[in-house]
Amino acid sequence: MPKTPEPPRRLDPQTRDRRILALVGLGVRSRGAVVGVQQVRNEVLRGKLVLALVATDASRHSIDKIVPLLHARRIKLVEMPSAAQLGAAVGRDQTTAVGVVDRALAHGIRDLVQQGLVTEPPEEAV
Repeated sequence: MPKTPEPPRRLDPQTRDRRILALVGLGVRSRGAVVGVQQVRNEVLRGKLVLALVATDASRHSIDKIVPLLHARRIKLVEMPSAAQLGAAVGRDQTTAVGVVDRALAHGIRDLVQQGLVTEPPEEAV
């Protein structure tokens, strides 16, 4: 008798953030994402940005530079825990913003953010 697949499991916020940061790191290395407030602004103005990630501990000045522009262009904004974590994912000490220009990468990040679900094989007892 065929097994029915298990329903997707909800990820805890830390695991979800870790996976998002891993995807962002891959995106930066493959040039599917840009790092920094000015680079994010440039890509928004060029019409290339698909998704933006902003650290929750970003300065008000940095947020004021990009958030209104993102809202005006209807680009989804994802808040990440800290500039240090976001920076570590992209190979820097800290960074306030990362912009995703690759649609497939943005889709993967959106899936993790919106649903918080993942399908994994069941863990087997050791």
